[in-house]
Amino acid sequence: MTDLELFKAAKKAMHFAYAPYSNFRVGAALLTKDGKVYTGANVENSSFGATVCAERTAFVKAISEGHCEFDTIAVAASSGEAFPCGICRQFIFEFGDHIRVVVGSDEESIKSYKIDELLPHGFRL
Repeated sequence: MTDLELFKAAKKAMHFAYAPYSNFRVGAALLTKDGKVYTGANVENSSFGATVCAERTAFVKAISEGHCEFDTIAVAASSGEAFPCGICRQFIFEFGDHIRVVVGSDEESIKSYKIDELLPHGFRL
């Protein structure tokens, strides 16, 4: 799957976001090492700390289905670029410093970074 195809899947997932407080919709599409794609959308909560980001939603779906080896995650937002937040960066890093993160404000502007570029010196036990 190309970065563009994965980004388009993230944009599609964005439409399922529950974002009544910020109205900032985010979608993610996570590619496993064996080629399966899991999507996620952000789910807000009136207790803001209980909000779940799109990236973690996609990871949790994949992990709960038995996948723990990942290649790339694409993130799309309702406006502008949406890089993973700090918690999501650490969550992604947990599964490998090689995972690529694809972001962009539209299909013509997508860029790719390795997670260790976005989170240098990530935490490991």
